[in-house]
Formats: sequence, structure tokens, C-alpha cells
Amino acid sequence: MTEELKKNLESVKKVLSEVEMYRHACCILNFDLETICPPKAMEEQGEVNAFLSSKAYALTKTAEFIASAQYVFDHRAELDDELDKIWAESWARDYALEKNITPEMQHQFSLVYNKAYVDWLNAKQKRDFSAFAPSLNAVRDAELKRISLIDSEYALPNAYDNLLNCYERGMTSADLDAAFEECRNRLVPLLKKIQASKKHIRTDFLSRPVTDEQQKQMAQYLLERMGFDFSRGAFTTTEHPFTDGLGKNDARVTTHYYPEQFASSMFSIIHEGGHALFEQLQPKSDHAHFITGNKTMGMHESVSRFYENRIGRSEAFIHLIYPKVCEIFPNVMQDVSERELFEAMNIVKPSLIRTEADEFTYTFHIIIRYEIEKRIICEKANIEDLPALWNAKYKEYLGIEPQNDAEGILQDVHWAGGFGYFPAYAVGNMYNAMYFNTMKKELDIDSLVRSGDFGTINAWMRDNVFALADRLSPKDWLKKITGGVFSPAAFLDYLEEKYTALYEL
Repeated sequence: MTEELKKNLESVKKVLSEVEMYRHACCILNFDLETICPPKAMEEQGEVNAFLSSKAYALTKTAEFIASAQYVFDHRAELDDELDKIWAESWARDYALEKNITPEMQHQFSLVYNKAYVDWLNAKQKRDFSAFAPSLNAVRDAELKRISLIDSEYALPNAYDNLLNCYERGMTSADLDAAFEECRNRLVPLLKKIQASKKHIRTDFLSRPVTDEQQKQMAQYLLERMGFDFSRGAFTTTEHPFTDGLGKNDARVTTHYYPEQFASSMFSIIHEGGHALFEQLQPKSDHAHFITGNKTMGMHESVSRFYENRIGRSEAFIHLIYPKVCEIFPNVMQDVSERELFEAMNIVKPSLIRTEADEFTYTFHIIIRYEIEKRIICEKANIEDLPALWNAKYKEYLGIEPQNDAEGILQDVHWAGGFGYFPAYAVGNMYNAMYFNTMKKELDIDSLVRSGDFGTINAWMRDNVFALADRLSPKDWLKKITGGVFSPAAFLDYLEEKYTALYEL
């Protein structure tokens, strides 16, 4: 590596270190905003977050930084470290997407998204979409503005694909259209068979009352079981559960407690705990080389839903935790067998709330949001008409309709921050079904789970799934892990096998 290249690389890393300080502060502010920030302070705190975010953004928009980064990219073949080369290539890709966005524009975008979060929260509490509609309009305008500013060399012809590409590089709406069509063709007939089945699954105990303290104890136990490192992480409650990787030694998890839905917080914490394990077990060198932002949402959701569903809803896992569930929730479990708990955790019942959806019908919740997002962006659907469109699609796909906006179109926070995220949940299920099949060729997964040996499972995930996530595109990453190409087939095979047996079809 020449002295000139070394000098430019050092200059780049100095700026990136400062940017990371701002980003870390913004993450803390955002975590506070979504957990314990007083309601009347939210908008002001959002403004502070936007201010700091714009400061960080401005650092990467100076002529000096861009010149140094461009020099590193142009000479990437001469770099001594492969991770620096990966950073240079990711910078060039991201720069092309954002180079026409000025710091002033970025600040305005941040204000739009932060205000939208506050308005969404207020609207959800009021169960009134009209209180959120103006902000959602502003978010769409901001997203379309961003798309229009993408460098022509990198802009995709389909408007929605440009947004999707921000969350899942290389994935297109054509890929999703084909995958979701296969899901519809295989899942709709099976859902009808399940609904016609005479198999009775007991659920009366699922609504027995529990305390927040009991649910907190269970969340603590589940995170410990999974291998969550409490010296490098923490958990608390929020309106809409999420995980935030603030830094290499700070992964924070949130959940929500419902007094008559004890299973909700259990699977919420397993899901978010999966995200946290991804953050805690990724290579530390990725942080040192500023490439931790390369992993996609589909990769992340594949991991969280691997732990939540492939592990968490398995017979082996229910066997492992059954004694603890009985101990913490004695008033719930006094007359419930291990088999009854397993069946209840896997019941198929169309429901309104995505985060509470059963594993089988969950995909329909994502298809609905995907179809609406495309209408919003590609067809510029009237925002005020969206609740009716939402309700109609729930009737079409699941045969149920929301009674108010809070259990309908306002249930998710995601659109306050833009569009294109939701498909990652379904794509994640498809990813993890493929690498689960690879894992089971090497490990006796059921035996490991039954014995509580998450160390072995997490080590396999670390070495095979987490290690290359920041270094490869999603499709290349999947190919490296499994040897195959992206397809929903493994996921659909799994659902068909599991639920045919469960419902004795």
C-alpha cells in the first residue's frame, strides 16, 4: 500500500470514527424516545436527534472526505486488508445513492421521519388514522424525493425497487412477486384444509391474566437460555418491540407486556433476542473497519425469526422451557400439559395483528403490506383511502376485518420511517429455512435444543451466518451458506410438513 493510499485511508477512518460517535448518540436518543421519553418531550427530542444526525451526515459530505474516500475506492485493489476493500465498495454504492442529498435535505428528511413517529404514536393511541395521514403523506414525498436524487447510473426503473434496495440489496419486486405467488399457490389451499380440520387445539389458558413482573422474569430467563450476554446488552419495554445495536458492546432489546397474552412477550423477546445475538456475535473486526451497516434487514430478520420460530416454536424448545413456564406462570399452567402448550404455541388462526400472528398466516400479513406499499409508491394511492384498502385486503387474504385503525393500518411503526422494510420479514423466513436445512446436516438440532445447548447452535450461527453478513450481498451470502439460490421452496416445504402433521391432515 502506497503512502498516499495509507494517508487517505487514515483520513477516511478518522472521519468515520467521529461519525460513529454521533450515530451512537442518536441511537441512545432514539432508544430513549421509544422507551421512557415523556410524551410531551418526544417531538423536541426528535429534533435533537435530527440535529445530531445531520451533523454526522455533513461530515461525510465534505469535499475532503469525498476526495479521500474516492481515492481509496479507486485504489482498492492495492489495499492490504480485504475489509477495507469491502468498505470502499460499500461506500461507493451508498455514495451513489446519496451524493445528491445535501446535509440540509438530510436534516429535513430526519425531521419528517421523527415527526411521523410522534404522530403515529398519537394516532395509534387515538385509534384514528387521520391524525397520522398528513405525516404519512410527508413521508411518501420524502421517499419519492430521495428516489429522484439517486445517481442515474444506479437508479432502478421501478420506483419501489429503489426503496427495497435500501433494505435488501439485489432483491427486486420481480423476485418478490414470484416468491409471494408461490406462497399464495401453496399456502391458501393448505390454510383451507387446516380450517376444515377436526383437530382441536386448546387455547383457553392463553388469555389467563399474568403480571408484568412475571413476564419480566420469563423474558430474563429466555434471554439467558438463548445465550444473550447481559454484560453487553439490556432489555426493557416499549410500545412496538425492537432491538438496537448501539455499538459492539451494547445491544438493547425491548418487548411489550399484555396482561392477558403471556405468550406475546415470550415470542417477542425470543425474536428480539435473535436480533441481539446477531449483533453480539458478529466479528469485532467489522466494527473496526466500519462495515457493520452492510448486513441487510432480510439477513437480520432471518436470524430473529430463526430463533423465534424454527427454534422457539419447536417441540424441543417447548420441552426445554415447559418447567420454567409452569414455575413462573402457575396460575396459567396449573392444568396445561407440555403437548397442549406446544400445540397452542403453533395454532393456526387468522388474526389482525402482525406481531401476534401465528407462524403459518404471518406471510399473508407481509404480502398485504407489500401490495399496499407498491400502491403507495408506484401508483401514488390516496393516503386517506389506505385504511379501507388495508381492511379489504385483510378480508380477502384472512377473512377478517379490523374494528379500528389501531388494530388495522396503525399497528406497525415502520411507515413512519419510510417504505420497503416489510418484505424483509418474509424474505428472512425464506433465508433461514434454507440455512436451517444446511445446519441440520451438521448438527442434531432437536437434541441440542432439548438439552439447552445454545452454545453449539450459536457457534454454528456465528461461523456460518453472522461471519459473512457484512461482507457479501444477500444472494451471495445465501449461496455461501447453503450452496443454493434464493427460493421460498424450503420455507413452504417446512410449513407444509409441520402443519400437516400438527393438524393431522
